[in-house]
Amino acid sequence: MLMTKWGEALDREHPLPEYPRPQLRRESFMNLNGAWQCAFTRENAEPETYEYEITVPFAPESVLSGVERVLQPGEYLWYRRGFELPEGFNIGRVLLHFGAVDQCARVWLNGEDVCVHTGGSLPFAADITELLVPGENILVVRVTDDTDRGWHTRGKQKLKPGGIWYTPVSGIWQTVWCESVPENYISSLFITPHLESGSVELLAGGEGAVRAEIEGESYEFRAGEPALIKLREVRPWTPEEPYLYKFTLTLGEDRVESYFALRSVSVGEDRNGVKRLLLNGKPYFMNGLLDQGWWPDGLYTAPSDEALAFDVAAAKAMGFNTLRKHVKVEPARWYYHCDRLGMLVWQDMPNGGGSYSAVTVSAPLLTGSHSRDDKYAKFARKEEKGRAEFREELLDMVSCLYNSPSVVMWVIFNEGWGQFDSDKLAEAVSEIDATRIIDRASGWHDQGTGELRSIHLYFDDYKYKPDKAGRCVVLSEFGGYSLPIPGHAQTDKPFGYRKFREHDKFRRALTLLYDGQIRPASMQGLAAAIYTQLTDVETELNGLITYDRRVIKLAPDDVKRIIAMPPVK
Repeated sequence: MLMTKWGEALDREHPLPEYPRPQLRRESFMNLNGAWQCAFTRENAEPETYEYEITVPFAPESVLSGVERVLQPGEYLWYRRGFELPEGFNIGRVLLHFGAVDQCARVWLNGEDVCVHTGGSLPFAADITELLVPGENILVVRVTDDTDRGWHTRGKQKLKPGGIWYTPVSGIWQTVWCESVPENYISSLFITPHLESGSVELLAGGEGAVRAEIEGESYEFRAGEPALIKLREVRPWTPEEPYLYKFTLTLGEDRVESYFALRSVSVGEDRNGVKRLLLNGKPYFMNGLLDQGWWPDGLYTAPSDEALAFDVAAAKAMGFNTLRKHVKVEPARWYYHCDRLGMLVWQDMPNGGGSYSAVTVSAPLLTGSHSRDDKYAKFARKEEKGRAEFREELLDMVSCLYNSPSVVMWVIFNEGWGQFDSDKLAEAVSEIDATRIIDRASGWHDQGTGELRSIHLYFDDYKYKPDKAGRCVVLSEFGGYSLPIPGHAQTDKPFGYRKFREHDKFRRALTLLYDGQIRPASMQGLAAAIYTQLTDVETELNGLITYDRRVIKLAPDDVKRIIAMPPVK
């Protein structure tokens, strides 16, 4: 079994102790990670005894949880723990937060219902003030998860993993925590940068007057009303200079710390009239990696905050400026590291739907033929409830990550996995967020609409061709060259699109790929290139870093030279 150095050093009593929400930070914070009781049942009733001790927030399928058991469809996963609030902690209201629970969760406190939540990727919270008792409080969470046997969003999880599909993840996989707030508090915060005017727009939830302190300057506005604030100094955010403005908001007795950046992203023409991706109004080649965000010891959950930051910093050291977060939503701290280190993010929506037809998802790759995505049965999307749930979850994801300056693109669907009504969904996303680019269908089943032509290519040489509809062309997946590193792989039968056993041949092939295909295409009009991938994952050994993060397969400076792109003008 592979382990990361951070997993080996894990403090099981205090795992992931960091404040989990950097853009809405309060002094009030009680971390509930650590040892919980855990049990599996076939009946929908809390068990009298709990058979396991589990380290939260690691999924029971993971090594770091201490359980290593898969939650099966039809089973119930139960969590239980007691906690006492420190003296003076409650200053009005107490909120209970879950970073993410996969897939369907119901929560009780002291035997009373708290909340129900469906969707394994996003945070949720509840006011538990009225349910608290003096002394010990008993928290119980029940979870169900059908993985790929249902139509909920699931990403790369599969009950029978292999190749590009990975081990299931169930239950609590992000930090659980409490905070206390006054009766009137800042319930939400939306930050919209306006680089052109050197301003930032703030919209805070709550009631009454809000005071903002931005780098020594004070501003006042009303909660519930958008406030456009002109900044004294304009410093654009880029991957090369990722400047963050730090600020505080005060509403009555409530005070939060946050940050923002000034940057814009769009599609526009270069000086030759070719459609390009623009960063801060100028053509910018987004040179990136596909990033799955999986760990050998923690699966969905990185073993530490340092480990989360390592992936971003390693990609940056190799010369990449973009990560495509592939059909997974990360904890808020991952986006914070991208914000502060300077890494552009293309954010995928996790895929869902029924069992995918190999013909449907492979036909465009073999024939070049793309199907209309209103054929629900063809795309494993017959369930109206499932389509509605996906739409709601997509919009929640956009709202949840709206404030992160590193996120520059929303990717709604990938390779026809549960695809449906992509044009309508793009319109719905744009109503919430008109500041970012949308990739409606990455790979194939392109509907011929939107601003992007998004291409995947693994088996043929890439030659740039202008889009017939005049859209910006991006290569959103390519490469996938595998190089197993003995002692750092989970299999001796690796999956990859081209397989190598020697470093020199691997380096030469990567050099030829960029020299012969990607760099010429970038000069002709290709606007972005996303290489597969950042790390190995389980049996998929096509990463530039091993799954345990102990070996970077090529020296970062070598990779930086190989992938370097000429400036776009």
